[in-house]
Amino acid sequence: MKMKSARIHAFGEPSVIRHDEVPRPRPLAGEVLVRVAATSFNPTEAALRAGLLQGFLPVTLPYTPGWDVAGTVAEVGPDTEGFAIGDRVVGRLDGAGAAAEYVAAPGAVLVPAPTSVPLEHAAALPVAGLTAWQAVFEHGKVTAGQRVLVNGAGGGVGGFVTQLAKHAGAEVIATAGPRSTRVVLRHGADHVVDYTSTSLTAALDRPVDTVLNLVPLPPHDASALVSAVRPGGRIVSIATPVEPPAESGVSSLHMVARNDVTHLAALVELVDMGKLAFDISASRPLADLADVHRLSEAGRMRGKVVLIP
Repeated sequence: MKMKSARIHAFGEPSVIRHDEVPRPRPLAGEVLVRVAATSFNPTEAALRAGLLQGFLPVTLPYTPGWDVAGTVAEVGPDTEGFAIGDRVVGRLDGAGAAAEYVAAPGAVLVPAPTSVPLEHAAALPVAGLTAWQAVFEHGKVTAGQRVLVNGAGGGVGGFVTQLAKHAGAEVIATAGPRSTRVVLRHGADHVVDYTSTSLTAALDRPVDTVLNLVPLPPHDASALVSAVRPGGRIVSIATPVEPPAESGVSSLHMVARNDVTHLAALVELVDMGKLAFDISASRPLADLADVHRLSEAGRMRGKVVLIP
């Protein structure tokens, strides 16, 4: 049987993405076949498509993107326990492949999907949610009563970071552009700094305990982040590494999120408790994937975009 799949045939501009008819995969031992309800776009996928990550995350062409998957189990592979046909699941696929009508996924990376939101919206959760969870709790060690600066709160990861930091009991100061301010406030930010018109130095009345940095930074802006943190505080960055001078007394960590189904299940639980909301800025057909890449590279994307086969 055949299915439609978006595939990258060469590294380059978004036009290298093609939509092919390929054989539908069969699940191997330990896998299930997922009928994809949606995947979601992550900005790192644009860098991968351009060939910028081959030294860090090498892939073989042709390559099917789509790290996030939400869908229903269509077939259960041999020696795969805990799944039944029709189960609604969500997960992060480190080998990617969800930008297709079906994907064979390891059962070990899937958890039951949230029941309180449309299944296609759940595709926005795995990569961004896991990154946010580990930034806030594992590396940022955010606790009640702390002052936390979320730099880049208007993006897909930023929305989850803001909500999780607030859920931890922190006072949250968030940087965001005018297009994102209303959503960031709805996600629980106590204060929003418009980075297009106000400097952090002018906006902060006193230093924060923790900075969670989600955006690439030139050296000057990285220095401004260091000055925003109290001595003994910390910076966690998922983008540009920030290197504070020793005399600042500020520690810094550059993180890469890992796949962790325990964390993903905890995120799903928060969604179903009504304590974690999605910022879905658009639902687009998978055929629009190249256009979504172009929008991202032009800096014209807010929140998460889900793509429906």
